[in-house]
Amino acid sequence: MTHGADAEAGDHTGDAGDARGPGKPEHRQGSGEAGPEAGRASGLSTAEVAERVARGEVNDVPVRSSRSLTEIVRANVLTRFNAIIGVLWIVMLAVAPFQDSLFGYVILANTGIGIFQEWRAKKTLDSLAVVGEAKPTVRRDGRAAEVSASELVLGDLVEIGPGDKIPVDGTVTEADSLEIDESLLTGEADPVLKQPGEAVMSGSFVVAGGGAFTATKVGREAYAARLAEEASRFTLVASELRSGISTILKYVTWMMVPTATGLVLSQLIGENNDFKGAVARTVGGIVPMVPEGLVLLTSVAFAIGVIRLGRQQCLVQELPAIEGLARVDTVCLDKTGTLTEGGMDVAEVRPLGGFGAAELSRVLGALGASDPRPNASLQAVVDAYPDTSGWTCEDALPFSSARKYSGAVFAGHGGWLLGAPDVLLDPADPALAATEDLNRQGLRVLLLARAPQGVALDDPGVGAGAEPAALVVVEQRLRPDAADTLRYFEDQDVAAKVISGDNAVSVGAVAAKLGLPGADRTVDARELPEEPEALARAIEEHTVFGRVTPQQKRNMVAALQSHGHNVAMTGDGVNDVLALKDADIGVSMGSGAEATRAVAQIVLLNNSFSTLPSVVAEGRRVIGNITRVATLFLVKTVYSVLLAILVVCSQVEYPFLPRHLTLLSTLTIGVPAFFLALAPNKERAQPHFVRRVMRYAIPCGVIAGAATFVAYLVARSYYAGTGALDAETSVATLTLFLISMWVLAIVARPYTWWRVLLVAAMGLGFLLVLTVPWLQDFFALRLVGSTMPWTGVGIAAAASLVLELLWRWAGRRFPA
Repeated sequence: MTHGADAEAGDHTGDAGDARGPGKPEHRQGSGEAGPEAGRASGLSTAEVAERVARGEVNDVPVRSSRSLTEIVRANVLTRFNAIIGVLWIVMLAVAPFQDSLFGYVILANTGIGIFQEWRAKKTLDSLAVVGEAKPTVRRDGRAAEVSASELVLGDLVEIGPGDKIPVDGTVTEADSLEIDESLLTGEADPVLKQPGEAVMSGSFVVAGGGAFTATKVGREAYAARLAEEASRFTLVASELRSGISTILKYVTWMMVPTATGLVLSQLIGENNDFKGAVARTVGGIVPMVPEGLVLLTSVAFAIGVIRLGRQQCLVQELPAIEGLARVDTVCLDKTGTLTEGGMDVAEVRPLGGFGAAELSRVLGALGASDPRPNASLQAVVDAYPDTSGWTCEDALPFSSARKYSGAVFAGHGGWLLGAPDVLLDPADPALAATEDLNRQGLRVLLLARAPQGVALDDPGVGAGAEPAALVVVEQRLRPDAADTLRYFEDQDVAAKVISGDNAVSVGAVAAKLGLPGADRTVDARELPEEPEALARAIEEHTVFGRVTPQQKRNMVAALQSHGHNVAMTGDGVNDVLALKDADIGVSMGSGAEATRAVAQIVLLNNSFSTLPSVVAEGRRVIGNITRVATLFLVKTVYSVLLAILVVCSQVEYPFLPRHLTLLSTLTIGVPAFFLALAPNKERAQPHFVRRVMRYAIPCGVIAGAATFVAYLVARSYYAGTGALDAETSVATLTLFLISMWVLAIVARPYTWWRVLLVAAMGLGFLLVLTVPWLQDFFALRLVGSTMPWTGVGIAAAASLVLELLWRWAGRRFPA
């Protein structure tokens, strides 16, 4: 029996209705939860369970919160670009000195880092998934006990209540006004009333009532084997960042193939040099075209983000959810469980119509005792009125979000209703005025009323003739961190919308206590227009909404999305599931209903609303920094392609050996990009990733490539004789390094002490190579004379000035 009497739509699951995890109510005598009871099925015996386990009839589907180690290794190693680099590496190992093969070892190191970081993220997710895993209650040997979902066996009798997700397929054995929401399976939002003998499918969840079912399909035969795995998997699903990088890589591949082919023909056929030297310079031209580090660095940044959030008890079920929340511009908040804590207290009971305090105490105690899984409001009544005085419950009406009241019939004492005053009372009733006054103080008010004789509890008109008995005033506990979190979103230009099933005035009072702008203009959702466009305008113009039904929450999310908003939805109750599922990002509390945790991309295991700013900040760090460092990688790709084209057209030797470009990539891209990608970044996430990156990468790459080639041609006309090619290469390398350093200096802005130190350290590294004799020999870099080196510096300085002007022009000409 379940008679949650909360005025909050669906609040019965969000605060205490979930029978697992934090907030689980203590089992009370007479609830039927503590031991065998006459008339109840006893379930399987210990011996029968052992037999089924031996036969393999166990729910043995592994709960995967992440990819396996084998899949991680495969995903990081077996990539298109690693294959290209691998072939070129093997070629270089065969025909060139060790130092020309350094790029291969760099790829090995980078891939190893990627595997290690994702493996760390996997370990974090696996441990957090165990913490957040709900455990079904089964009846064995006549006693109820919690077991892991993987320990369920065929024929188990599974007890279910509000908020519980059905873990395996089965047939209803016991039903007490049991309502199952199968929307995740059928798309139908209306709950289905289940009777004994009817089937229930895994993946659906209980919205009202209670009961038990017998498991008929477990393991991989059950629908949950697919649904649960998809809901909880650590997936690398599509995101703007990843899809943008994929788009860039696709175009790079198209450019690289014909350019590399022309370079190979030009170096191996058109030049009269030795075969090994031609191969080395050909490979030197192809390798830098591959921006392999960009994909790797993105995965590493995401993985480290997961680890950082995991330390704060935030379970990220999909990697791009970090990015998604950072792009959100509207956050829809469910009041109960998000802005308020689960616990409540009865502040006072105001008698109405001559009912005495003693009688009201017994009625409230009986209502509380008859519910084995009270919600937050009813739990407050239970705590305040523990005396049941032996009343026997003959019939019950469970709470539902649509009715907004519950009821029970007691032998010799008639029927009683408990629910929302504005639903049960006549609009002209003077008690409503007192209710409004209390709501304005942020208090929740429930009406206790005697049901009319001869009218069934489930009759839609039962409330019309009800006799008001008392107003039960319940005090909610505000989350201490809610006000600061709301201020954070306001500072970050993220609109916060409070969407609650509770009384609109009461919701507005709570929002006002937390300092939310617009809390004084609350809207009763029953007055909202149904037309999507008008609904969207109403939501954009107001902040606080009360009396919102589950379907309205879903419609409100869709309306905001239709106006181009990226919407995050937070919630912990069953009534939030559909909205969570449809929102761009769903955020669930760890103590919320299992169904909400299954569909949410982010689960706050510590139930702390204040964790959300950390998720937003982490997402902004990832997106902002990857956008920043992507420019470095793609500038290299652009100038490498341009240099190859110019070499093919000019029929000259390629100016660089692989060792030169390995050195340049390490000092101007690889090392600085790693630190820049992990640096703090509070810049708000912007859309159009590809456009924002390429508007800088293309002009900078063209300038760098053209200036370097000019310096190379000037050096070719200046140097002659033995060693001329090495001298020409050294000048070209110096020129390209200085230009690349200027690009790095631009990307590193705004400067902080560590960024200045980073850029300076990279410059010092190159200076060491030019001055230390054994490093000069190792990298084949030796500046000859002073004329050409200074000419290269001059060309680089002129190119850097043009770069600076182009950078500013591109920012104005192609705004993101």
